[in-house]
Amino acid sequence: VADFSEASVRALSAARNEPRWMLDFRLAAWRTFEAMPWPKSTDEAWRRTRLTGFDLKNFTAYATPQGVSKRQALSPLLQSELGEMESAASVVFQDGGVLYRNDNPELAAQGVIFTDLQSALLEHPALVRQYFMTQAVKPEHNKFTALHAALWDTGAFVYVPKNVTVELPLQAILHQKPGVGGYHHTLIVADVGSHVTVVDDLLGGVNGMQSGVIELVMADNSVVRYMNLQDFDHSAWNFLTGRAMMGRDTDLRWIQVSWGSRLTKAFLDLELNGQGGHAELLGLYFPTGRQHIDHQTLQIHRAPNCFSDLLFNGALKDRAHNVYMGIIKVLPGAQKTDAFQRNGNLILDGTARADSIPGLEIQADDVRCTHAATASQVEDEYVFYLMARGLTRPQAERMIVQGFFQNVLDRVPVESVQHKLERVIERKIGG
Repeated sequence: VADFSEASVRALSAARNEPRWMLDFRLAAWRTFEAMPWPKSTDEAWRRTRLTGFDLKNFTAYATPQGVSKRQALSPLLQSELGEMESAASVVFQDGGVLYRNDNPELAAQGVIFTDLQSALLEHPALVRQYFMTQAVKPEHNKFTALHAALWDTGAFVYVPKNVTVELPLQAILHQKPGVGGYHHTLIVADVGSHVTVVDDLLGGVNGMQSGVIELVMADNSVVRYMNLQDFDHSAWNFLTGRAMMGRDTDLRWIQVSWGSRLTKAFLDLELNGQGGHAELLGLYFPTGRQHIDHQTLQIHRAPNCFSDLLFNGALKDRAHNVYMGIIKVLPGAQKTDAFQRNGNLILDGTARADSIPGLEIQADDVRCTHAATASQVEDEYVFYLMARGLTRPQAERMIVQGFFQNVLDRVPVESVQHKLERVIERKIGG
C-alpha cells in the first residue's frame, strides 16, 4: 500500500516509464507540498471550511492501474454513463489509469488530440511540457495543487488545432475506487479559432480523496464549452483548482456541478487576458445530509471590452452547509469591462446554512460590475398558488425547486447532460 512520501512519487513515475523531466517536476512539487502549511481556519480562504477529520493517513496515496478492458466488460454504471451521451470520442479512467477508450480516427486525421495525459506525456511530450501546470494552474497555487502535481494520475489531454471544430462532445469519465487518493487533471488547449466541447464525469470515491486540477488554455477566437460533473460518493473529500486563460475574442461556457462528496473545496478562476473575451461560469450544487460545499471564484479582467457572467445556484437540505466566496477583479487597463456575479441559495430546511460573500476589486473607472447574493426559502404563497391548481404540497415544492435551477440548466450546452442534471435534482429532492 503506497504511502504519501517521496519514495511513492518516485515509484509512481517509474511504474509509468515517465521521462526524467516529469520525475523532476513531480519531485519539485512534492518538496513544495512538504514545505507548504496545511490550511488553517485563520486563512481567509478556509475560514468557513474546516478540515476536521481529514488525514492523509486514511488513504492509499495512489491507485495501481489494472489495464484496459472492453466496453461490454465495464460495470453497468459505466456502460450507462457512456450510453447517455452521443460523443465524438470517450475515455474511462479507474484505478489511476485508463480502463476503456473509444478513439475517433477522423478527429486524429484533423490533428485533434484527445487522449489520457499519461499517453500524451509519451506521445506529445513537447505539448505537455509547454502547457501542463506551467501557466493556468501552477503546483505552488495551494497545498492541494502541489500534492496533485506530485502524484497526478488520470485525466484527459485535449488539443484542438487552429480553426478546427469538434462537433460532438469529448467525454472523460472517472470512476474512483474506494479508499485511495486520486488526482484527476483536465488540460484543454484550444488553438486559434478552434471549437470544442468537453464533459468530465466524476464518480465513486468511497472513503477516498480527490485533488483535481482543470486547465483551460484558450488562444484567440477559440470557443470552449466545458462541463465538470462531480457526483462523488458522500464519503469522499474533494479538492479542486481550475483556471481558464482566455485570449482575444474567446468564448467560454464552463458548467461546474457539485452534487457529491462529504466536503468540496473548489477554487475556480477566469482570467480574461485579451480584449473581447466572453466568459460564463455557471454552478449548480445541492448538498444534503451533512455535505459541505465551498466554491471560491475569481473573475480577473486584465484586458478591455470583456464580459464575464457568473451564476451559482444551489438548494440545501438537512444539515448541509454551502459557502460561496467570489471576487470580480478589474485591473487598470480593463476599461469597458462588463462583469456579473450572482449566487442564489434555496434553503429547504431550517438546519441548512448558506454563507455567501461576493466581492469587487475595481481599478478601472469605465466599467459595469454587479454582484448579488440571495438566500431564500420556498415561499408559501407560491406553494398555495400551485396547490390551488391541483398539485399536492410535495409536487408544488418540487416544481419550485426545479424552477430555481432552471436558469442554469437552460444554459447547459449538451442536451443529454441537461436531462442527466434534471434527474439528479429529482433524486436529491426526493432523497
